Amino acid sequence: MSSTPRPPFRVGLVGFGLAGSAFHAPLIATTPGLQLDAVVTANPDRRAQLHREHPGARPLDTPEQLFDEAAEGRLDLVVIASPNRTHVPLARTALTAGLPTVVDKPLAATAAEAAELCRLAERTGTLLSVFQNRRWDGDFLTARRLVEDGSLGRVHRFESRFERFRPKPKAGWRELADPAEVGGTLYDLGSHLVDQALTLFGPVESVYAEIDVRRDGAAVDDDAFLALTHTSGVRSHLWTSAIAALGGPRLRVLGDTAGYVKFGMDPQEADLRAGHRPHDGAPWGTDSTQGTLGTDESSAPYPTAPGDYPAYYAGIAASLADGTPPPVDPRDAVATLAVLEAARNSAALGSTVQLPGQGY
Repeated sequence: MSSTPRPPFRVGLVGFGLAGSAFHAPLIATTPGLQLDAVVTANPDRRAQLHREHPGARPLDTPEQLFDEAAEGRLDLVVIASPNRTHVPLARTALTAGLPTVVDKPLAATAAEAAELCRLAERTGTLLSVFQNRRWDGDFLTARRLVEDGSLGRVHRFESRFERFRPKPKAGWRELADPAEVGGTLYDLGSHLVDQALTLFGPVESVYAEIDVRRDGAAVDDDAFLALTHTSGVRSHLWTSAIAALGGPRLRVLGDTAGYVKFGMDPQEADLRAGHRPHDGAPWGTDSTQGTLGTDESSAPYPTAPGDYPAYYAGIAASLADGTPPPVDPRDAVATLAVLEAARNSAALGSTVQLPGQGY
């Protein structure tokens, strides 16, 4: 006896800038069980790009149009990839309407706002998740496996970097000084760094940070260092910068029996921005740059696991179909934002900041 396959879940995407066009749209469109149905963008050039790349997706002018369609039962999921200042109000509208929601990082400007969204999702029984795609970077997947299988022994230090060299600020909301824009590198790439550290080593009890504005004409932070002390005893040292002329290792994890170090960036972002797509016949997420595993006395090249950004939306499709937990718990975003807020306070005070027990 055969069963009729379920129609794909219809997805409405808010925003078709870099995040929407290079990450969310192609990953949604290539995920079995999901259909990119409508995209909110009023920009004529972006509409033309949408038509070229996703001719089956309908352009909409405003988020209000999208929410009207959702109220009529024409959409099953909303993905918010619009500027950071819009994340909370749009997510609040979606969750209040009982519409499953994915929000690009950062979920909110503050941990308090993020916690409010988590509570709203629980009250309405609505799926809420945060797009933390770099949990599926190949180098991070490799490091996580080595930590979890004991290959490094007892880990005592984690070092992680997202560094770029963009000495001239670009136009756009990410470079605006208004705190409501949630711009700057700390909340952009720093959100990934902190999320990865918390995923590997758990809650943080104290934060020390140095946050600077280095580039001529810059109005927001473009260079930051964070030192986290986890309750597990591990120390994480994290760097994010737009003014790093020479980058350090992407990851270094040190244990009492071995270490792992990896240079170079995961290739998935570059591939997506170049127009490559998962499931187009070519291997996906393959990183030819190997890391090194061992000690100074005895080490060897160590292959990097394939990256897997498609796993995020595969997890969302499973959550919609079966009610399984989403691939990223939104409460993780609350913890990440608490660390980022503590980092800002630490940099302003010039001292270490203690974090209270993290709840929401």
